[in-house]
Amino acid sequence: MPKTKLGKWAGGLLVVFVVLLIVLIYGMNVAGWRPGTPLSIIVGASMAIAGIATFVTAVISLVKFKDRSFAVFLAVIIGLIAVLITIMEVVEGISWRLTH
Repeated sequence: MPKTKLGKWAGGLLVVFVVLLIVLIYGMNVAGWRPGTPLSIIVGASMAIAGIATFVTAVISLVKFKDRSFAVFLAVIIGLIAVLITIMEVVEGISWRLTH
């Protein structure tokens, strides 16, 4: 378990990110949400924000407060993946608009 308050926030945001990811996958596969519908956009954007916030809080907790718990390391790794996916989506959108 994380020892610092910021580490606990990182763990909580990680849980929020994973829950939103499961909701998005469930919505797309079982509930029949289509990409681009308002509900899928809201859940996806909330998931991206939670992933970025997870990464930022976990890195600060790791570097500044020296919180070396497993949950913080996991939050850094998954948060980094979320940040990279978000950057990839933005670059893909920009490049698509430039070519079409």
